[in-house]
Amino acid sequence: MKIQLSTFEDIPAIIAIINDAKEYLASQKIDQWQNGYPNADQVENDIKNTESYVVVNDEDTVIATAMFTLRKEPTYKEVIDGRWIVNENDIYGVVHRMAIKKEFRKFGLATFMFHEFHQQLLEKNIKSLKIDTHEENFGMQGLIKKLGYTYCGIIYTNYHAKRLAFEKVIS
Repeated sequence: MKIQLSTFEDIPAIIAIINDAKEYLASQKIDQWQNGYPNADQVENDIKNTESYVVVNDEDTVIATAMFTLRKEPTYKEVIDGRWIVNENDIYGVVHRMAIKKEFRKFGLATFMFHEFHQQLLEKNIKSLKIDTHEENFGMQGLIKKLGYTYCGIIYTNYHAKRLAFEKVIS
């Protein structure tokens, strides 16, 4: 198993994984990713920006996906009822659109991806990784808390959806 930058050829597999995740979230009554986001245009844009990653197994099958960037997240500028640990003006990493192929959930792939992104940040001497998630997405909240992330407050997406913001200081 390895993580690598996504290619345009990976888009159908990425979209299938994202659609699985949308169905899973809906089945859990979580109103996240139910409004047409993320979509193929977003994934294509992530690939163009070299910010889309996939995990492939030994058979070269795409089994997980995530967006990871060092660009500032505009919606992170204002945190309500809290604050970021590392100054918002410093460079930080951001993870969005993480999803696992349904047959491969519960095998530690999200943890694997987070560790890879942490390692990339360490190599660049960047001290922070930030992420947000839906207030009812207890699975993701549990994972990021287990990985040492700290709750930092509430942010609102550019489509005005409330999200819980978390950050980990990378050292």
